[in-house]
Amino acid sequence: MTGRSLDDWLAYISAQHPAAIALGLERVREVAARMSPSALGEGRGEGRAPTITVGGTNGKGSTCAFLERILIESGYRTALYTSPHLLRYNERVRIDGEDVGDAALVEGFERVEAARAGTPLTYFEFGTLAALALFAEARVEVSILEVGLGGRLDAVNIVDADCAIVASVDLDHQAWLGDDRESIGFEKAGIFRKARPAIVSDPQPPDRLLAHARDIGAQLQVIGRDFRYEASERQWDFVGRRGAKRALPMPALRGRWQLRNASAALAALDELTDRLPVSLGEVKRGLVLVRLAGRLQVLPGRPSIVLDVAHNPQAARALAEGLGDMGYFENTFGVFAILSDKDVGGVVDAMRGRIDRWYAACSDSDRAAPTARVVEALGERGLADKTRAFATVASAFEAARRDAGPNDRIVVFGSFTTVAQALRCAP
Repeated sequence: MTGRSLDDWLAYISAQHPAAIALGLERVREVAARMSPSALGEGRGEGRAPTITVGGTNGKGSTCAFLERILIESGYRTALYTSPHLLRYNERVRIDGEDVGDAALVEGFERVEAARAGTPLTYFEFGTLAALALFAEARVEVSILEVGLGGRLDAVNIVDADCAIVASVDLDHQAWLGDDRESIGFEKAGIFRKARPAIVSDPQPPDRLLAHARDIGAQLQVIGRDFRYEASERQWDFVGRRGAKRALPMPALRGRWQLRNASAALAALDELTDRLPVSLGEVKRGLVLVRLAGRLQVLPGRPSIVLDVAHNPQAARALAEGLGDMGYFENTFGVFAILSDKDVGGVVDAMRGRIDRWYAACSDSDRAAPTARVVEALGERGLADKTRAFATVASAFEAARRDAGPNDRIVVFGSFTTVAQALRCAP
């Protein structure tokens, strides 16, 4: 594979395991063991950069964004690994707030391939090992790792994090994680470690998550019990175990729920303050400067265009709440495409009160729900007369833009691929 482009490598790693998702740590640990432990940032002690692992059904990307921006504003050399990406794979691997280049990613993939020795790895596992190797080589001062799926058996969990965060627990990926919040909560609690901080920003965490944290002796903190936020119209306070941070600016990420994600980030940073001290001024700058595409993202111009990757009922309810806080629009047109393994009807139920006209489509993904299935779910809820069907997100988005007046709003949502396709053809 020497001399191949990044696109060549991405095609190659997609074909190295018969299943797109194969939970379990044995294979990825086997390959990691052939790579230098120091190159993967493993082990403990003063020479190892602190690592924060972030999991959850929703909110983990935003929590990672808060952590990254505050730590950058504090002068630290940061690493961030997230998934999935919107437009370019490079978005998944960031150093000092910048996406790494193609050459660095190719180098990372080459290192994994050299150590793999025929062991099958999924696309995500391959990428995780490559990212960890790149972070170690860059000698970062702190790593932030977003869990891909679940937690206990996710490739990211080969790293013993110094602090773990679970942002929320709700129904999603039931085929792999279980059919109820209790089972899913147990899977997500798998990123907790004995005698290390375990931060939970779900106000009602499942009992099995709490029990697991207790059983292993994690230093559990739950929002509303061990830390909290108090908000007024223009500012907010964070109150944690190590004191309060007062008169904080509202986060640049829209949505009232972002205060929970920001609070989780601050609780984690408080627990790591001996190794990663941050000042109040740096926290405030981080909250104001944080950016994350596809989360209640509003594009400039009229009509108003809102992009959100909401792809399960919990995320859709949050999106509906955020749309309600945005003020008056004459009409809201919803461009909606979703993956086939998601709760299509549940997402429609969460959003139906905010959408005046539906533009149903099929996203550019081999997992996409066909347009006919989306239309069927809308029709079952009495919305057939408010629905138009389109073959692609691009054609649905184009039609919505033609139909919308300057005082209307277009909301594009349902998956990362849905938002990505809209971004590619946005004005």
